[in-house]
Amino acid sequence: MSLAERIAAARGDLPAHLVLRNAQLVNVLSGEIHSTDIVVHDGHVVALGAGYSGEQEIDLKGRYVAPGFIDAHVHIESSLCTPPEFARTVLAHGVTTVVTDPHEIANVLGLEGIRFMLERAKHGAVNMFVMASSCVPATHMETSGARLEADDLAPLLNSEWVLGLAEMMNYPGVIYGDQAVLDKLELYGKHVLDGHAPAVTGKPLNAYVAAGINSDHECTTVEEAVEKLRLGLTIFIREGTTTHNLRPLLPLVSTENHTRLCFCTDDRQPKSLLDEGSIDHMVRVAIAAGIDPIVAIRMGTINTANYFRLHQLGAVAPGRRADMIVFSDLKDLRAELVFRGGMLAAENGAVVQPKAPLRPIDLRSSMNVNRSALDFRIPAQSGRIRVIGGTDEQVVTGHDFADAKIENGYAVSDVDRDILKMIVIERHRATGGMGKAFISGFGLRRGALAGSVAHDHHNLVVIGANDDDMRVAAEAVSDMGGGLVAVDNGQVVATLALPVAGLMSEEPIDEVRRQYDALIAAAHRMGSEMADPFMAMSFMALEVIPKLKLTDVGLVDVEQFNVVDLFV
Repeated sequence: MSLAERIAAARGDLPAHLVLRNAQLVNVLSGEIHSTDIVVHDGHVVALGAGYSGEQEIDLKGRYVAPGFIDAHVHIESSLCTPPEFARTVLAHGVTTVVTDPHEIANVLGLEGIRFMLERAKHGAVNMFVMASSCVPATHMETSGARLEADDLAPLLNSEWVLGLAEMMNYPGVIYGDQAVLDKLELYGKHVLDGHAPAVTGKPLNAYVAAGINSDHECTTVEEAVEKLRLGLTIFIREGTTTHNLRPLLPLVSTENHTRLCFCTDDRQPKSLLDEGSIDHMVRVAIAAGIDPIVAIRMGTINTANYFRLHQLGAVAPGRRADMIVFSDLKDLRAELVFRGGMLAAENGAVVQPKAPLRPIDLRSSMNVNRSALDFRIPAQSGRIRVIGGTDEQVVTGHDFADAKIENGYAVSDVDRDILKMIVIERHRATGGMGKAFISGFGLRRGALAGSVAHDHHNLVVIGANDDDMRVAAEAVSDMGGGLVAVDNGQVVATLALPVAGLMSEEPIDEVRRQYDALIAAAHRMGSEMADPFMAMSFMALEVIPKLKLTDVGLVDVEQFNVVDLFV
């Protein structure tokens, strides 16, 4: 279709493709809700108002219309599904655009992984934009499957679907002027630069923002968010499966500052996506907590579009893409109709468009474990150890100390005190590298859990009550080419194969969820009381989030940003 034809439809000189009659439009531009007809032609809204005819006309009978939701920051890999299945899942909840950082698969497969995600997003159910992964590896204190420097990221600038540089997790590298980090910031300096600066404050925060960083999604308190807002950062309020920051940060929202606030999910597992939703869930929670509905919808639509310079998205107005949701209850917003590009895409929680066939894409092997090096014993060097304070409520962990349980000269798990052994095994190059430590909070009385999902390096992580079950678990993950397992008394009792880089499955999300639920149930039978111990385990190796984490290199004190001894 030509631009001239859109303009002609806007003048009313020819019938539009679609007219939505008797809508109550949530106008995020004017800040009001008003009655109007919405006229759509060639995938775009071309007019608001009466007097237009359409080839298709739908009488909404006073139902509300709002722009399709936009997720400001999401790692699709955390859904354990590839982009096509993820897209259909969030589309059913009214999300029509996502901005993703594929740094999980990039840390395993480098540019090959990023290109895989871009290819799988083609002809997908939602608009998927990519931020170029800035930290591969995240730091020098891990072994990843790839390394991406500024020169490696330069070709991505040629893609219309790449908006800028993804979360700069190496905040010490920014603050202290690491040249390799600065090269990336300068290369993408005319584009959007996303940030990641948990608990950074004062002069270091000034230095971080002075580098040109535009946003942060790591705030956990209002005080932290206010300081960052004052320095010019846009705040992405986050609500993931493990990262529950939405309710604590809602008191931040005001008439004066809400245009600088966006919603993001970051990391959501299948159960959360299917049962709660995505950005729509955040909007509902915000409205229930007393946030004005128009403000809440703005934070999930126009604010994000403006931040990423996606000026065709984020609002229902002439010239914008016709990505829209229709719903009946302003206080309990649930998408009944979802339009993408003016076409009905989902109705009453189900996608109505057929699945596109998947083009075969060959990826190299990513599970390369040196089994001869699998020695989980920890010789006791003293009677006192550091312990990672694990939790499934946040990705921030404790840095605790405890007396070691020692048997025959080796430090071992102590299930009575909930101090379990944790091992991270290098799985990209079969180097045999292993980090060994202890962790609390998981509550296993027996058995072991293991997985190849371990942010951000995604080495093989194992947590268990005894070495024998831990070895069985590690070998099972390796045998199936990546995935998650639960082992009880030497038997593999639940599995989820993740053959795409050890991170994702191409099975339907309902099947992925079924197997994942079985894993959690097995962990609960073995004593864990965590709602999702596998999601929690995946973040226990993330050495850019305070306070104490374990990688294949060793135990990392994130606040000191160096490797420390297990024994003290």
